[in-house]
Amino acid sequence: MIDQTHVEALYDCDVIDNHGEKIGSVKRVWLEDGTGRPMWAEVHTGLFGMKESFVPIQQGQVAGGAITVPVAKEQVKDAPSVHTSGDHMSDQEQEALYRHYGMRMPQPKSGGHDRLPGRRSDDAAEVTLSEEKLDVGTREVETGRVRLVKHTVTEQRNITVPVTHEEVRVVREPVKGNAGKAFADEQAEVTLHREEPVVQKRTEAVERVRLEKDAVTEQKTVKGEVRKERVEVERDDERRR
Repeated sequence: MIDQTHVEALYDCDVIDNHGEKIGSVKRVWLEDGTGRPMWAEVHTGLFGMKESFVPIQQGQVAGGAITVPVAKEQVKDAPSVHTSGDHMSDQEQEALYRHYGMRMPQPKSGGHDRLPGRRSDDAAEVTLSEEKLDVGTREVETGRVRLVKHTVTEQRNITVPVTHEEVRVVREPVKGNAGKAFADEQAEVTLHREEPVVQKRTEAVERVRLEKDAVTEQKTVKGEVRKERVEVERDDERRR
């Protein structure tokens, strides 16, 4: 149950619905007249937080810097608009909010000059501090190109090949009887042969060469300047001194 002890901690808290979805952030807290009990949170909702919606926080739970309320986000989006004047709601606007959320409107307190739970707790001054962050990513750039170029190169090869040639030798054998024409001119001949080296060329594939890419990851350090805002407290009396 939220009470007065939670008021200061409620500002800028995230408001979470009963399904765990974020509704928005608290910008104002509305208290019940007479008791000071927190009743409503004025929450910035919608795109870029431009819309203000009223969320009942009487039955909310505060934990981990957030308020969990027993209503749905869609119900908050459809809540009626409230136009406050003098930090108070009108009876009709307050009744419309209770009716929208299906809640019972409390009875007015006796002796109270205003029956409405609608005092705006907005007596604090604040500034918003901003700082720059570095968003570091990567982009792909071309660093060079590699190509395969084939050239024809002529080189000398010295190969030793065994070759055979024929030589003649004289063989003499004794002959018995008359084995030929006596005293007649004769001649005999044999044909000699030799081998010569013959060079022929043929083309065959001996190797295939290709280019492949590998991705190599390395660490790079980047530097950048960022700005941040700081706040200092100044008192008028100290400045005069």
